[in-house]
Amino acid sequence: MKKPLFAFLILPILFLVSSCNRGKAADIENGKDKTTTVQTDSVKEPIIQTIDTIDFNKRMVALSNNDTTGRWPVKAPYPLAGALLPYNRIIAYYGNLYSTRMGILGEIPRAQMLKKLQGEVAKWQAADPSVKAIPALHYIAVTAQGAPGKDNKHRMRMPFKQIDTILSWAKPINALVFVDIQVGHSNVKDEVTNLVQYLSMPNVHLGIDPEFSLKNGEIPGSKIGTFTADDINDAIDILVDIVRKNKLTPKVLVVHRFTQGMVKNYKNIKKVPEVQIVMDMDGFGDKVLKKDSYVSYIYREPVQFTGFKLFYKNDIRKNWVMYTPEELVKFTPKPSYIQYQ
Repeated sequence: MKKPLFAFLILPILFLVSSCNRGKAADIENGKDKTTTVQTDSVKEPIIQTIDTIDFNKRMVALSNNDTTGRWPVKAPYPLAGALLPYNRIIAYYGNLYSTRMGILGEIPRAQMLKKLQGEVAKWQAADPSVKAIPALHYIAVTAQGAPGKDNKHRMRMPFKQIDTILSWAKPINALVFVDIQVGHSNVKDEVTNLVQYLSMPNVHLGIDPEFSLKNGEIPGSKIGTFTADDINDAIDILVDIVRKNKLTPKVLVVHRFTQGMVKNYKNIKKVPEVQIVMDMDGFGDKVLKKDSYVSYIYREPVQFTGFKLFYKNDIRKNWVMYTPEELVKFTPKPSYIQYQ
């Protein structure tokens, strides 16, 4: 599914451990809780964190909408205590403060935007009362560029003061913050490392976009890019280190996807207690096309949790109709992360 390649076109000046697998029947039958033990590099004593695994398993089965293929729920280690998923559904507004074209975050004034976001959260809460709906601001902190720039990386890092602004906007409504990267000719490791000071904050999480990862020198926007499992694992490794060193609850990692080729070797993506991975169906179009993409690339290639992107403008072109929360909670599996652009 093709999506508009305008994410790099902003202002002219920017030319722009537990080793136990979840879902073991014996654990459910015996009513056991699992204990996750984390040994950090800087702390000699292990940190003991526990979750109610019976409740966790039930919630994961509910998210799977009783899938009978064995794909869902995905087998993975139990998360550290305090994990956001599957206990919450994240409702995020996406964008960049330099552009009114990259998403609702940055398109309309702050107060209006936050009120609208809270309205969407309420709709999702009504559609599925069994899961708490919570708000998030998903900010594009690194934008792919058509011009090479001084370092020839075809990407621009936004000033940290913009991330500070997003953090201040999130605080009054107790929203999560996601920092998102479009690497251009750079790489995941370098761009995520540059954001460690923010990812070390408890309420800040990460998004990575393979669309703008051009490994063979192409100009961003000229073709759709790719992440391998190794690229995604680089992000996971950094997040694991951050969680352990700062004694944090698990980080959420959102990976955008709307074609088969955007993610390679998905089976090799690491699953760890410190990180919760969301594969986000990121394309726009009519309902039939969007559902087909969700089934083909998200459902059939299970990683851990799923997401779904909704476009206020591009999902209603050509007399298309945007999906409603009531419709999306009937999907298999139910998406845990919803992004509005």
